[in-house]
Amino acid sequence: MNDNFSRRQGARVQGGVRGDAPQLSHHRLPRFGARPRRAVAVAAALCAWVCASLAARAAWAADDVPASGAHGTSGAVMGASPHAASSPTASGALAASGAPTVRPASQAASSGAASAASASARASAVPEASGGAEASAAPAASAPPALTLPVHPALTPEQAAEETRDALEMRKRFARDVDRRLRVPLADQRAYGERLQVALEEEDLGALAGEFVILVDRSANVQALFIYFRALPDEPWQLIGASPVATGRPGEFDHFLTPLGVFEHTPLNMDFRAEGTMNQNGIRGYGRRDMRIYDLGWVDGERGWGKGGYSQMRFQMHATDPDRLEPLLGIRHSKGCVRIPAQLNAFIDHYGIIDAGYQALVDAGKSLWVLHSDREITPWAGRFIVVIDSGRKTRPAWSPAPGGKARAKVPAGADTAD
Repeated sequence: MNDNFSRRQGARVQGGVRGDAPQLSHHRLPRFGARPRRAVAVAAALCAWVCASLAARAAWAADDVPASGAHGTSGAVMGASPHAASSPTASGALAASGAPTVRPASQAASSGAASAASASARASAVPEASGGAEASAAPAASAPPALTLPVHPALTPEQAAEETRDALEMRKRFARDVDRRLRVPLADQRAYGERLQVALEEEDLGALAGEFVILVDRSANVQALFIYFRALPDEPWQLIGASPVATGRPGEFDHFLTPLGVFEHTPLNMDFRAEGTMNQNGIRGYGRRDMRIYDLGWVDGERGWGKGGYSQMRFQMHATDPDRLEPLLGIRHSKGCVRIPAQLNAFIDHYGIIDAGYQALVDAGKSLWVLHSDREITPWAGRFIVVIDSGRKTRPAWSPAPGGKARAKVPAGADTAD
């Protein structure tokens, strides 16, 4: 990790990786009562330094991801920004909790917003992973937090029909804003909606409705992301749009299979933004500057090397190098995270597709720098990313693999970036 941390205000801090203690001189204390005053002064200085360190959490994330070991980003780092790792470094286990049960945007319930604000306060007090000089131990293995079914206002059939009609207008914006689209046949749209429902039911979320959900098929023959919506629990899921992705490719050290299951996008694992810098191989691992990294926290990932097994990894969804790696979307190529097209990243970000938890904090009066001021938050903001493996034996025509020209652009060492 570099010794400079870019801040929101543009200031820089010298002195090694974040978390290093300030260098205090150890002088002999004078007599005649000066010892208590000096001790108090030193304690006050340490306290002020700790407070300043916590206050300086918001920064930019660099894109040079180590190939193994600690996957804190190197260079300028925003809080909670380690990458997938077999031995991640962290200065304390990151917090996790259930979803805030609030209606997003202007319909947020006061109790839900207060709960989310409290969750934010707890998260801000947790030390963040910040590179190799931090504690080297991974977070202790523990059961994943229970997911909570969000509570939305009850709808009449007429209201549900109106909400469905309005929510499906997002299809037009998706077609307008996202170039890398997959034209999924209606039969497959329904089949994936059913797979989504099965995955939700396994987590006691089968009644989820009234918000957008992201579904990812990590199958080697599919590699696709879908955005779904339904207004009522007894209705079928309807597709908003689909795009190619790249998930974890096994067979190389420190490469995980992208984990399966339902993952909550929550401000307890605060997102951050890419700085757009290149690593030593000329790769912008998180994509161009300002791309948002959707941080899903520490999870148990299946190792794709050696004898297999499971290790803690930092699970994220993010853009990738626009010139070298984005053309490879459609095949397994990451180290465990979900790579998505830049335009899809911006679409999810701008409309707050999975920002229900973040919006609850905004509605409670919190200011989150990671959210752009010009965003247009949807009334149906969700919070869940669901990863499945359809196990398809052949590649469907609607999800083509990248061609030889795209593969030829990949430089040596590009796989060291997630």
